[in-house]
Amino acid sequence: MVNPDISALDLSRAIHLKQVSCQEVMQSTLDRIAQLNPQSNAIVSLQEPELLMAQARERDAQLARGESMGWMHGMPQAIKDLSNVAGLRTTLGSPLMKDFVASEDGLMARRMKAAGAIVIGKTNSPEFGLGSHTFNEVFGPTRNAWDPGKSAGGSSGGAAVALAQRLLPVADGSDFMGSLRNPAGWNHVFGMRPSQGRVPMSPAQDVFIAQLGTEGPMGRHVRDVAMLLSVQAGADPACPLSLTDDPAVFAGALDSDPQGQRIGWLGDLQGYLPMEGGILEVCQSALNSFSGMGCTVDEARLGMPPEQIWQAWLVWRQALVGPRIAPFLVNPANRAHIKPEALWEHDQSLNLTGSQLMAASASRTRFYLSMLALFEQFDVLAIPVSQVWPFDIGLRWPQSVSGRAMDTYHRWMEVVIYATFAGLPSISVPAGFGENGLPMGLALIGKPQGDLALLKLAHAYEMANLDMINRRPPGV
Repeated sequence: MVNPDISALDLSRAIHLKQVSCQEVMQSTLDRIAQLNPQSNAIVSLQEPELLMAQARERDAQLARGESMGWMHGMPQAIKDLSNVAGLRTTLGSPLMKDFVASEDGLMARRMKAAGAIVIGKTNSPEFGLGSHTFNEVFGPTRNAWDPGKSAGGSSGGAAVALAQRLLPVADGSDFMGSLRNPAGWNHVFGMRPSQGRVPMSPAQDVFIAQLGTEGPMGRHVRDVAMLLSVQAGADPACPLSLTDDPAVFAGALDSDPQGQRIGWLGDLQGYLPMEGGILEVCQSALNSFSGMGCTVDEARLGMPPEQIWQAWLVWRQALVGPRIAPFLVNPANRAHIKPEALWEHDQSLNLTGSQLMAASASRTRFYLSMLALFEQFDVLAIPVSQVWPFDIGLRWPQSVSGRAMDTYHRWMEVVIYATFAGLPSISVPAGFGENGLPMGLALIGKPQGDLALLKLAHAYEMANLDMINRRPPGV
């Protein structure tokens, strides 16, 4: 029996030292999935056990010959159901795609397989990845690891719950509007949105304009997040805007002295963002930990009115999301099989003009420059990862937050757009628990391309808060 609490890095060492076999790891993984996944519904399209055990035997045979494929040798891995894996369904959570089987691997899956991972299936995602609540008509909802009556967040909800329930040692996800950070915060794990261009995404319909979304790593420990990033990152010729830095740097040591680091607390943006009760308090308690580590924490203010940022964001989002839905509407009858939130994105995009997009791009540029100015005062910015606690599993999205009506299906997640819109790295770290017993995350935002420095600070925070961070969900 493999210890389910073992970190991915320690599991890799144990496999390579032959303290545990790949077959034992796979069997333990399948046993836990059989025990816990029927309720949580985190992992979907699970492959046949016989096929997976055969792959595990081959990994053991390779080690017996002195051959290792890499850090993930023999590790079970489930890929988010928005990314292609050869021979597996990529449903996008859509009934229109429920029978689509990919003929080749996407770049991320290809890189993880090359590092030795065994793909056991997929992790659940909302339809087309839209909305920070993982439910769809193909597989149903994924339930929060801490309360099955609550949302897991999204769109990497299946990945976050699989990690929290110890079904996977490490997980991949993707993030457009908080999709790596929100579910991490709601399930008490780490989720990192890398810098724009750090993790190239291929195949892609467009590789020049569509840069708001990115794939990235999730884990129960920061070292695991960094190790997975070392596999996912790195330039690819098919992605001309991908960063050329050597990804091996993320496989190095993360130990550092955080003393003197300046953290800017954005909070609720001076009352602009409505927040449910208790969220700011939990996040501020996490900030106190940074103070205890020798960091300085001061209030930070965006250098641009947040409503202007939101309006520019809406234009960019509609311009990028609408065309993703358009191919499914070539047949008008398909409208009946697409969720209303996706149809809204598509229909809004039809009215956009090139001049509107350029005006929104100019606003985005002003915002980016204002963030650069803010980083002259601070090394890292901090903000809650969500404006609400995990909500009822049957709710599509919060209609209001603290008495303030939400005018779009994603306005309740406005808090996450600032890192995305500026292309900055951001990691959600567990902040603690509310009086409701539910977890909340604190998002740390780093300087441009400052992924490594951000990981080092998050690692120092983890080491200072191990008892809280190692807390397990009920029944796990």
